[in-house]
Amino acid sequence: MDAQRRVAEFVETHDIDAPPEFRLLDLASEFGELAKDANVSTDYGSDPDALSLSEDELGDAVFALLALAESVDVDAGDALDTALAKYEDRLAATGEAGSGE
Repeated sequence: MDAQRRVAEFVETHDIDAPPEFRLLDLASEFGELAKDANVSTDYGSDPDALSLSEDELGDAVFALLALAESVDVDAGDALDTALAKYEDRLAATGEAGSGE
């Protein structure tokens, strides 16, 4: 995945490598920032139509996810293909994309 390669090059160029467990914590933190955006913009869900997410925070989350994938030697594009195939199979079998668990 080109975006993952770009993140890997950025991490290497700026010497900001980190172990996977730190990358995972960073990803959780970035998702927390998105959740905060959602809570604030929707007045804690009372106005869902007002949802507003920061492009900057979305970018941080994408960066964190791709850095995590790189740190555990997983190609994010291949992982996405696997997930899409799984959802297609579920939709064909049950009409639902969720796992039902």
